Amino acid sequence: MQVTIDEHSGFCFGVTSAIRTAEKELQNGALCCLGDIVHNGQEVARLEQLGLQTIDYDDLRTLPCGSRVLLRAHGEPPSTYWIARRRKIDIIDATCPVVKKLQDRIRACYELHKNDEALPPQIVIYGQPGHAEVIGLQGQTNDTAIVVESADQLDRIDMTRPIYLFSQTTKSVEGFQTLIEAIKKAISHQSPAVNFEYHDTICRNVANRVQQLQDFARSQDIVFFVGGKKSSNAKVLYNHCLAANPNTVFVSAPEEVESLQLSEFSHQNSELKVGICGATSTPLWLMESVRDAITAIANKQS
Repeated sequence: MQVTIDEHSGFCFGVTSAIRTAEKELQNGALCCLGDIVHNGQEVARLEQLGLQTIDYDDLRTLPCGSRVLLRAHGEPPSTYWIARRRKIDIIDATCPVVKKLQDRIRACYELHKNDEALPPQIVIYGQPGHAEVIGLQGQTNDTAIVVESADQLDRIDMTRPIYLFSQTTKSVEGFQTLIEAIKKAISHQSPAVNFEYHDTICRNVANRVQQLQDFARSQDIVFFVGGKKSSNAKVLYNHCLAANPNTVFVSAPEEVESLQLSEFSHQNSELKVGICGATSTPLWLMESVRDAITAIANKQS
């Protein structure tokens, strides 16, 4: 049996930077993180063992003066910074640079057009409602931005008013293009003169992984996709992987592979090729642990 870990899988730059920042800051004393630092339970647990305390917004409002709080890569709305200043909390900002740049662009667009009373504009975000990054993006517009997840939700947009479209950094390029074309078509039918501007703000470090992941999946007999159950990115990438190779299994921990009968796949190839890949929130050490568990199972079944 040949077991291979996909070299393109694992933490993206923003998550890697946030975790390194947390590890460094923990050496200087107590540290809280507002929300899970990454949507992976095992990595969160590892950092909590090092002393990182995960808190929520209610906790933030009651922390003692001088507490240190890490803001994760997803970014935060302006209200979070305001609460921290008011309570004299020390913020360690680990917002991903790509997300930070997008926040700045959306806020600049909002400030430029917010007083256009004749035709009030709409800032539209292609993203997942309630996602931590999207909450931060909406906050740049005083929570006036409209969030749509697909072209099926165009009824949320007034096609007779100017539209400024941005995207959550981890959404798919194909989905974004589909939404653009759907908005163009709707405008042409209702109000052709309306101004429609769209900005491709999708992180290519994430978007490019789809093709890489599918190429990897096709080269394997069976694929273990390792991801956190809370991660939207994991769900999206897993489905892409599954589309490329139906023999794809989603696991969150090494323990979940114990019941697998690898012998069921042995007829496909004289040497069974097992691939391991993961989401942008999946640590390499966890994929390595899954590899070791698979190898142990294979040795028992051989």
